[in-house]
Formats: sequence, structure tokens, C-alpha cells
Amino acid sequence: MSVTATLLSPLLTNGSARPLITHYDEATGGRIELSRATVGNWAAKTANWLTEELDLEPGMSVAVRLPAHWQTAGILLGAWWCGARVTDSPAGAEAAFVPGQRVSEGSGAHTVVAVGLDALGGSVAGLDDKVLDYASEVRIRGDEFSPPLPVPDDTPALFDSTVDEVIESARRSAANSGIGEQDRVLSTLDWNLPNGAVDGLLAVLAARASLVQLAGLPESGNTELLDKRRSDEKITVELGAES
Repeated sequence: MSVTATLLSPLLTNGSARPLITHYDEATGGRIELSRATVGNWAAKTANWLTEELDLEPGMSVAVRLPAHWQTAGILLGAWWCGARVTDSPAGAEAAFVPGQRVSEGSGAHTVVAVGLDALGGSVAGLDDKVLDYASEVRIRGDEFSPPLPVPDDTPALFDSTVDEVIESARRSAANSGIGEQDRVLSTLDWNLPNGAVDGLLAVLAARASLVQLAGLPESGNTELLDKRRSDEKITVELGAES
């Protein structure tokens, strides 16, 4: 089974209404909370688009050049659901997902997809005709996904790491970080590939916990803000957050 089928699907069949990702943009004051079901819907929409529009099959490459964000989670999980090999290099990739203001970073991919990284999942305006808008493309896709092809366990899933190896890495990271099923995990880790996505996202899924992701923190004077987030969100485990 794919990374997503192994780590996310159990969360969708048991407690799908529970919070999975709470994302703060401290630079703008934005906060959004997504349930397991909502994250699953965005992953399914992404996987449906990749298979329906790009005919993506297991082992084909998808480049993801995005920061830690709930839209990034939907893209990563959608790509893995249909068996994509996720990388950070657009060269030769079937699709490259890049921030809307940095579409040039997708150069070399067959298809460049701009992601708005908007709190509410809004579209990117003013794009070149050759660049697709992620929100517009996937919003109309189905909320459920059935892989048209099986994803073998030895399919490359993250650079050259196979599906089995990525899943094992996520479980090991969860154990090393002390993340358990009832935990609320505060993280300031970026999801740089490959390790950041495993430690900052997949480890939380593997433990069946929930994630509170902070972005846009000021370079200094974080103590009071972090203390407030710890208290408000009832944090029990921290990844990368300053003490």
C-alpha cells in the first residue's frame, strides 16, 4: 500500500472529525484547523487530479517545493496516494508544485502548478497561461480516491526511499520524538525534503496524533507567543519549538 493509504486511511475510518492539522501564520495572524476528513479530502482531490489529468502512475516523479502548510500536506499525501515519487527537483518531474509568487522554481517540469498557500485555500491570480492554479484545478475533483493501479511496497516514494522505508522512517521518528496517539504536537519544523516532511508531518500521522504548525514566527521575542500557543492548544509534545 501507499504511504498515504498506510498512514492516513486509518485516521479517516476512526475519528475522522478529530483535528489533524492546525496551522498558524504568525506573520498575518491567521489560524485554520482542519479535521482528518478535510485533510483526506484535499489529498483525494490532489490524487484524483494527478491521475485524471496527468495520467500519473506509481514511480513517476512529482516535485514539491513548498513550506510547511496545510495545502502542502494535501499535495504530499495526494501524490503519495497514487504512488508518486516525491522529490524537490522539478527537472523531468510530471508536475512541480511551487509557491504562487515563485513559479520560476518549477522550471523543468512537464506541468507547473502554483500554490497560493492561502489560509482558506484561495487561488493564485495573474498566472501565465502555462502555469496552473492548484486550488482551481483540484477543488472540483472528488473527495474520495481509489488508486487505479496498485502501489507496490518497493515503489520509490521519497527520493530513492521506498514506500516501506518511508513508513518505517515515520514510525521511528514518532517513537524517537515521544509522540503518542493522544498528543497535540507543536512544531516549527519546516517540511524540507526529505527529512523535514518525515519528522514534521508523517511522524505525527504515524502516531495518530494531531499537529499544530507554526509559520511566520518573528526572529526574536518568541517566548510569550510560544507560551500562548502551548496553553491555547493544550500542547503535549514539541518539535523544533524554542523553549
